[in-house]
Amino acid sequence: MKPILILFLMLAALSGCATNPVSGRQDFVMMSESDEIAMGRQSDMQVRKQYGVYDDPPLQAYVDRVGQRLAKNSHRPNLEYHFTVLDSPEVNAFALPGGYIYITRGILPYLGSESELAAVLGHEIGHVTARHSVKQYTAATTANIGIQIASIFVPEINTQAGADLVNVTGSALLSGYGREHELEADKLGSEYLARTGYDPHAMIAVLSTLKDQEAFDIARAKEEHREPRIYHGLFASHPDSDTRLQQVVNESQNLQVSPHPLEGRMIYLEHIDGIVFGDSPSQGVVRNSEFMHAGLGIALKFPQSWTIKNSAKAVQATNGEAVIQLSLAENEKRSPEDYLTSRFGNGALSSFRSSGYAGAILVYSSRAEAAAIRMNGKLFVIMGVAANPAAFQNAQPAIERTMHSFHAMNPLERKLAQGLKISLRRTAPGDTFEKYAAHSPLGKNAAGYLRLLNHAYPDGEPVPGEEIKLVE
Repeated sequence: MKPILILFLMLAALSGCATNPVSGRQDFVMMSESDEIAMGRQSDMQVRKQYGVYDDPPLQAYVDRVGQRLAKNSHRPNLEYHFTVLDSPEVNAFALPGGYIYITRGILPYLGSESELAAVLGHEIGHVTARHSVKQYTAATTANIGIQIASIFVPEINTQAGADLVNVTGSALLSGYGREHELEADKLGSEYLARTGYDPHAMIAVLSTLKDQEAFDIARAKEEHREPRIYHGLFASHPDSDTRLQQVVNESQNLQVSPHPLEGRMIYLEHIDGIVFGDSPSQGVVRNSEFMHAGLGIALKFPQSWTIKNSAKAVQATNGEAVIQLSLAENEKRSPEDYLTSRFGNGALSSFRSSGYAGAILVYSSRAEAAAIRMNGKLFVIMGVAANPAAFQNAQPAIERTMHSFHAMNPLERKLAQGLKISLRRTAPGDTFEKYAAHSPLGKNAAGYLRLLNHAYPDGEPVPGEEIKLVE
């Protein structure tokens, strides 16, 4: 018998058998429903800690109501579902095992109605009902166990060629799951929309919006010399947008739809009126390469051309070869000099003052240095690390300019650090997105953003008398 056939027979023997809630067929899985729920509950705590929960109880309750109605009409109505809006500017939504479903506040401004919100949630519910994460877990686990056992019974597997064969086979399997699962989640989401009284074509509207958002961000990424930020369902390993659109259209034509499906445009817009757009003030905001954090009262200027990424724990800027990171040393009472030498060791240490506050810089290797600055009883740490000594030598002047730019916020910066929010405006005849863009804080890409937010990308214009979303 061929070694690879023996391997897959052993993998099948290791797996458990369970009825799939959607298909009714027997699936080979290695996780019970109770284990699935426990894994989701444990991971939920990590997700909440990493992203933070958006502080808007009425919006959280609204999203939960929409999600719960869909879940009751799904293939697993008795599962306890949890719907959470995360405090992240990312355009994303995802599901964990056991009914834990998340949608970022970053995607909400790009949706235009309750039916489109329901489409996103329905898609994620589809991942849960079809137990996609359980299947992925099983595939990954059996691949790891299988190669260990196979190497004992099949000597050929214990060679590099055998390992490569298993790795290639496993990678292809997991990649295929991604494509299959996304399409099935689209199909199931459309079905749950129809069952709940929404028009399943809302799924198509969402996918069209995400396709436009992807195209817009790819164009911006080229200008900014960075990788595009793309919604998780449109990764290269998944079907391209046009394929998904076509398949969802074909599937939705076979569904029984209410003669008066719920759209819920105005109720949705009222719930997202005032939602934070972009960086959260609680995590600090970035404006023209300057990072400002009102809660901490600090600001600093990153290099103009570097790409900046902000998170709850740190803010980073990179040029592809070097990274600058600002973070807070929690409960640190030592002086800047003592902290640096204790954490990074010996090196070229020098003291300086930044905006009147005591600081120190330590060059502790041929490709890295760090600064520590004490302000208002807190110790802030700025690290600069490069891929190699040559890259560090090129980036060091920019790194140290950033370190010396650290300062207490001025009144203008405090105003800017309050962040941007979505507001509603009723349009008048002659209004254009270029007209609104001229007074927008979104900069040179403002017109593109406003068209995306209002389903008018790439060259649409407002309809007189309609409510549109602006950023202020």
